[in-house]
Amino acid sequence: MSTAFEPVRIGRHTARNRVVMAPMTRNRAYGPGGSPTELMATYYAQRADAGLIVTEGTQPSPIGQGYLNTPGLHAPEQIAAWKVVTDAVHARGGLIFAQLMHTGRIGHPSLNQLSATPVGASAVRADGSVRTATGPADFVTPEPLDDKGIQRTVEDFADAARNAVEAGFDGVELHGANGYLLHQFLATGSNRRDDEWGGGPEGRIRFPVAVVEAVAAAIGADRVGLRISPSNPYNDISEDDHRETYTALLAAIDPLGLAYLHVAEGPDVDFTPQLRQRWSGTLILNPFTPGAYTGPDALRHVESGASDLVSFGALFLANPDLPERLRAGAGLNAPDYSKAYGGDHTGYTDYPTLN
Repeated sequence: MSTAFEPVRIGRHTARNRVVMAPMTRNRAYGPGGSPTELMATYYAQRADAGLIVTEGTQPSPIGQGYLNTPGLHAPEQIAAWKVVTDAVHARGGLIFAQLMHTGRIGHPSLNQLSATPVGASAVRADGSVRTATGPADFVTPEPLDDKGIQRTVEDFADAARNAVEAGFDGVELHGANGYLLHQFLATGSNRRDDEWGGGPEGRIRFPVAVVEAVAAAIGADRVGLRISPSNPYNDISEDDHRETYTALLAAIDPLGLAYLHVAEGPDVDFTPQLRQRWSGTLILNPFTPGAYTGPDALRHVESGASDLVSFGALFLANPDLPERLRAGAGLNAPDYSKAYGGDHTGYTDYPTLN
């Protein structure tokens, strides 16, 4: 039986423990052109005792931005600023992957540097709204990507992965979950295409597979993870055949030898063991906890063998020294969600540690 405090291989790396800091958007990339700041370096370095840190969603291209003050990895100033972050984490012996997140139809023209209409799999508007500089704004109908646009987006992901390595990251996680662009291609509700990029599961997985393959070729498969969230309706996603779709997806990418698969579990929790069986590599689980956040009891998934690592979001937000607290069975700080998105150091780098 494994425990959460034993080392584990993640691709070419060895993680010191099996407690993962999940990616969390914090909207504090106030540097030039959406660059990280010294404050962000402090934030991530504080949490370097994690077995693995996965950064907040980071756009691989200007059109991939869907929220205010989120960082990018597509410009020289962003690469240089991220290097300050990775150096700070490595100075404390940490392991850090950049999450590459193209938000697709989730966003608004006022939120990307091009003032362009967001893109998506099909011209299907997501129900909901997003916060802009002038207040809430409804999502807009996206511009469907044509063949050239799809190829350009694939190249954007590969270029951003190369930029991540240049910035000192140990690898990248591709965000194929939570209703963003890769997930929009996977899902029947947002992908209404009748060409080779849509239709049945084999067509709908084609774009995400192309991105995974391109990024793996660019930086090495053992530095690439993929996050998925089967059956998760977040961001107005509907999936009529998620079991067939994700079975086909794993069959296509498992032979590549990726660093890990990160499952953000959805309501169909009975499907998770099937994913575990079909995935031959390292698996990270973010358990389904509706109305709550992942708590210390989630470590049982490592002990039972249901996953190799467990990722924590809210508890890592509020507890910089979370692995130490979990190991000691110590008390936990409660997250202040009023300070989660944007702002200064309060609710960001001022949470107390045990010491």
